[in-house]
Amino acid sequence: MKPLVLAPVGRAIASLAQLRAGDAFDVHRVELLPTSEMLDPERPTVILVDRALVERSGGPDLLGTLAPFAALIGLGEPGEPEPSALMHALALTSWLPTDASPGAGTAALQGALRHARARIEASRAAQLAQSSASDLRELSRVGVALSTERNLDTLLELILRQALQLSSSDAGSLYLVEQDDQGTQSTLRFKLSQNITLPAIPFTEFSIPIDHASIAGYVAATGTPLMIGDVYLLPDQVSYRQNRSFDDTFGYRTKSMLVLPMRSHRDELIGVLQLINRKRVGDAPLTSNDVVEQQVLPFDQRSADLVSALAAHAAVAIENSRLYEDIERLFEGFVTASVTAIEARDPATSGHSLRVAMFSTNLAEAVAHAGEGRYKGLTFTREQIREIRYAGLLHDFGKVGVREQVLVKQKKLYGPDLAIVQHRFHALLQSADLEFEHERAEHLLQHGQADYPKVIQRLDRTRRERRNALSRWLDVVVRANEPTILPEGSFGQLEEIAQQRFTDFDGVERPLLAENELQFLMINKGNLDARERREIESHVTHTYRFLEKIPWTRELSGIPTIAFGHHERLDGSGYPRGVGEQDIPVQTRIMTIADIYDALTAADRPYKRAVTAERALDILTMEAKDGHIDPDLLSTFVKAQVFTTTTPSEETGRR
Repeated sequence: MKPLVLAPVGRAIASLAQLRAGDAFDVHRVELLPTSEMLDPERPTVILVDRALVERSGGPDLLGTLAPFAALIGLGEPGEPEPSALMHALALTSWLPTDASPGAGTAALQGALRHARARIEASRAAQLAQSSASDLRELSRVGVALSTERNLDTLLELILRQALQLSSSDAGSLYLVEQDDQGTQSTLRFKLSQNITLPAIPFTEFSIPIDHASIAGYVAATGTPLMIGDVYLLPDQVSYRQNRSFDDTFGYRTKSMLVLPMRSHRDELIGVLQLINRKRVGDAPLTSNDVVEQQVLPFDQRSADLVSALAAHAAVAIENSRLYEDIERLFEGFVTASVTAIEARDPATSGHSLRVAMFSTNLAEAVAHAGEGRYKGLTFTREQIREIRYAGLLHDFGKVGVREQVLVKQKKLYGPDLAIVQHRFHALLQSADLEFEHERAEHLLQHGQADYPKVIQRLDRTRRERRNALSRWLDVVVRANEPTILPEGSFGQLEEIAQQRFTDFDGVERPLLAENELQFLMINKGNLDARERREIESHVTHTYRFLEKIPWTRELSGIPTIAFGHHERLDGSGYPRGVGEQDIPVQTRIMTIADIYDALTAADRPYKRAVTAERALDILTMEAKDGHIDPDLLSTFVKAQVFTTTTPSEETGRR
């Protein structure tokens, strides 16, 4: 672009006799000074200024605004060897008095042109420095964002969006490497596409070979970046070609392209980043071929360097995301194995941990969506929901530290103990028959047939009364051996039975029910006595100690505490610590409701009958009124119908 010289209209300049349009520069005569907005910042410009031009343009203030954009040569009047105040000498690059020689004029003009060019270069350098600083800030910000995102799909969207923004591209695609069964990198998976001009185009994943036939395949196979000015004009000697099916289907015009390999810090190929149509104006849609010709630029080295830096960040972030997913799968396997170990010890509770985790996460989501009372507006992050889920899955793991006979106890009496009691009663029933036969034989030996019918009638009546009493007492024992969910029962009959005596085979007189048997049978809730209950309750402490040993990530560090409190009560009546409301996290309160509900409604177990959902909610309501569980969370549990969930919600399922 030729330099531009602006000179006052009608002014003869003897020292600048060569001032005319030519190959060196363009000359325009002006009546008024231009404004800075009227000047092309990329064109070297020299303005010749005299007093008349300044006065016609409104005074000398305009000179100061023009100085950053053009070189100013002051033209003196006769008898004016140096600039006056009106001419703002500091804004001028040189001064030509009326009687200046042609040599001085030529030197002044050449110096002004050099100044104008230097000003443009300085402006470009300043813009480049500013742009570079902005690019570095943006890359730094993007790097931080990439390092913190764990979800692979979200991460890929972020990578491609930032690549489009940094390079002012209209469209882009992202491919990830796929491995075959032998671990060989054989194909590229088309994972994501973004297009500013066509934002609503349908997207379908597919795979392409890593070979030299396609542009992305070539870059993946060779590791060589490609910067293509027009993919429709590829040389015949290159092996790769652009697939135009997309352009033909959607009326798009793919022109310039930048394709880069993404490699990890171990120099392993992770994927390929492909950018399309670098534009003058980043958000301008390419609505026609004419707009494409006007807007689309070839990718330059600066764009390539920026996107290459981003691709390096992206490859590491993708690798880290995959590693994190592998760790999550490994941990999921560990949790699954742990839950399996718990349920193997107590098959009757199979599925309890999974259901508690499911109810807990769904209740947490319901609270975040429409919480009640003090929890209105409370939200949980994705990590916090995962934390609740894992705590729910592992909340009973401490049961591995409880004696198996206590853990799987089905009735109030242990199975062998009940068998002993039943054997005792059956033996006494047989004893009643033997005693009948013995007394009948004695009567025949001593008295013969005398009064035999009356004696037999009396002996039979005594035998039947004895057998009926024993059968009735055994029935009382068997019924008393059944656990109850709530405190029930009067144990007066058991105490009467325990007062009965019998003589064992060794001739020793004993109570019909031993002291320990009576103690177990008189349990008025559940099937455990105080000592056994303390042992079962110790599973919470075992769980906490076990979970505390695991080196959790920062996001999951609350799992031990959440699980530790699931049997605590808001009024301090729970166990094992007996802490109150202020020391029970909301996540634990959520799990407590889920745990109680599932324990009540789970399928029949040998030691309890399942209750209906309505009955379970009634019991939970009583628990809330008694200050044991959180009423606001229970209200959300009921209103959101969390208790009807039999499969994880869509949100939980995605996690």
